[in-house]
Amino acid sequence: MSRESAGSAVPAALSAALLFALLFAAALSIAYALYGCARRGDGWKEPGMEEKKVTVSGKKISYAERGTGSPVVLVHGNTGSSRWWSRTMDLPGRRAIALDLPNFGRSEALEVADIDAYADSLAGFIGALGLDKPVVVGHSLGGAVVMAMAARNPSLASALVLVDGAAPSGLKTPEEHYPYIELYRTNKAMMRQALGAVTPTMKDDDFLDALTDDAMTMAGHAFAGNARALARFDYSGMAGDFKGPVLVVWGRKDVIITEAMARETAAAYADSRLEILDGVGHSPMVEDPESFKRLLLDFIAGL
Repeated sequence: MSRESAGSAVPAALSAALLFALLFAAALSIAYALYGCARRGDGWKEPGMEEKKVTVSGKKISYAERGTGSPVVLVHGNTGSSRWWSRTMDLPGRRAIALDLPNFGRSEALEVADIDAYADSLAGFIGALGLDKPVVVGHSLGGAVVMAMAARNPSLASALVLVDGAAPSGLKTPEEHYPYIELYRTNKAMMRQALGAVTPTMKDDDFLDALTDDAMTMAGHAFAGNARALARFDYSGMAGDFKGPVLVVWGRKDVIITEAMARETAAAYADSRLEILDGVGHSPMVEDPESFKRLLLDFIAGL
């Protein structure tokens, strides 16, 4: 397969979503103030999950785990946290481990926002827990992190699952979008609107509130910093240094990652399969968790 886009830009649909979010941010902020939309569930532990901490390169990393068996490491996307995986961690016969990357959630911050720095933290995390050849799953920005980690450490993982992730050639955000990105730092209502756009088929207001709360804990420099990190990300010609099996998952309703980007990712690996999900958008693990779990378990069973 040949690459269908290089230096992929954020699609026009996302631009419309950002403008829509800005238009309604003021009204939604008033609604939050009137109705006191407080944090739903102060703890980060969902039922059946155990929250823990580990130190990696001098930084405390928060993570949640569930189950026993062969390890599956779950890596969230931009503005994310381990909570994004909470509905897909009951994997029979597997030890599911979802971390908060540094700069996110309850983990400590780095001085930079950089995909390679996140990838090195992920590799250090796997080593600190003594995990042997885990399956590593990455969503969105987390897909780029997993791609970089596996290219830099080709023998660390047994297999990869890249879910609506950035392509090897990166993801360019138009310069005119950066003022809106900075607004997310302090405008919770605008953040909630944006997260709704990347979870288009999820119908759970309480869970969306919790994801929004988590997003607001991201390190301030990472809001624009993560977008710029994805723009300079380029593992073209290097992603394929990982020779193990790779499952690429893409939701047809995704407003950020295009089908061409998903196909570029799949084409980067010698042993890959692209799975297109018609009924979901950018975040299948929260939009249709049961179907996502079945897909993940079927892939792991075939390794």
